[in-house]
Amino acid sequence: MEALFSAGTAGVAMTLPSRAQDVLAPPAQAAIFLVVTVRPGSEDDVLELLSDVAGITRAVGFRAPEDELSCVVGVGAELWDRLYDAPRPAGLHPFRPVVGAEHTAVSTPGDLLLHLRSRRLDLCFELASQLMRRLTGHADVVDEVHGFRYFDERDMLGFVDGTENPRGADATAAVFVGDEDPAFAGGSYVIVQKYLHDLDAWDALTVEEQERVIGRHKLSDIEIPDALKASDSHVALNTITDDDGTQRQIVRDNMPFGTVGAAEFGTYFIGYAADPQVIEQMLQNMFVGAPSGNHDRILDFSTATTGNLFFVPTADFLDDPSGVIPDAAASSGAAEPATSADDSLGIGSLRKNGP
Repeated sequence: MEALFSAGTAGVAMTLPSRAQDVLAPPAQAAIFLVVTVRPGSEDDVLELLSDVAGITRAVGFRAPEDELSCVVGVGAELWDRLYDAPRPAGLHPFRPVVGAEHTAVSTPGDLLLHLRSRRLDLCFELASQLMRRLTGHADVVDEVHGFRYFDERDMLGFVDGTENPRGADATAAVFVGDEDPAFAGGSYVIVQKYLHDLDAWDALTVEEQERVIGRHKLSDIEIPDALKASDSHVALNTITDDDGTQRQIVRDNMPFGTVGAAEFGTYFIGYAADPQVIEQMLQNMFVGAPSGNHDRILDFSTATTGNLFFVPTADFLDDPSGVIPDAAASSGAAEPATSADDSLGIGSLRKNGP
């Protein structure tokens, strides 16, 4: 069964699409999530940074290659329109809030996502510092979360977080765009949300009550049988199937985070998918209910404070979008991007003239 708060692809061995970003990197010991907004007039500076992210990541990670530093970059819908004179990827749009009778999945500002992972937090921190130094005066951090592995892959609620991610070829199929949007094949979509937990209320429950909320046994991590599982449990409401019974899958890389002094404890949800509608349906089930009114019981203890949707282009696209964007325009029937005075089609001609 699927669950929104579930992450990890330990032991995965697969062939990734050519020059895809490190979406399917192994589970990390540490992560930094940066969501930033880009100031008007800074589009060219951001494009230059995007083409340099891979090189900066290699330079920082070269100090300790065994610690597997990586950085995934996602671009939001509104920034996409500012950067490129071409259609968006088919599934890219601003994150849509999901309003239920009792709980809401909020939509918050965000133009870029930087998802940094490693076995060491200092490497993530150094890379984050180098990237943001390049964005000084051009972008503002609107959310920053430092995540960490918590014991045996557990979340702050005490349950194992990393059981049901697809693996191998199934993981590749779940996260990477294919022939359905050929101009952006090898890319992915990512939705992020920061959830804050009311641990006092949660810890007041018995273990059996907590297991009913999640749909799994706490100690063993074994899923409760369908016949006994509560219809409003987290696992039940996050199982998405097609009409033929095929289960729709995503890959999550959630991380716990917290600040003891502020008594702030939470889970940073990050889900990658070839089609963002899979995650959006999960959120609909959670917040509105399936059926309506049967909302996810975990939301009585966990509040979503952020919400963003980004497209994760291939590494080739970040290096040079000119090789992809004309194909995107042609496949959609859109007008050809404007050429320069010498009829060339360099990257500059793909950029918006102003914000």
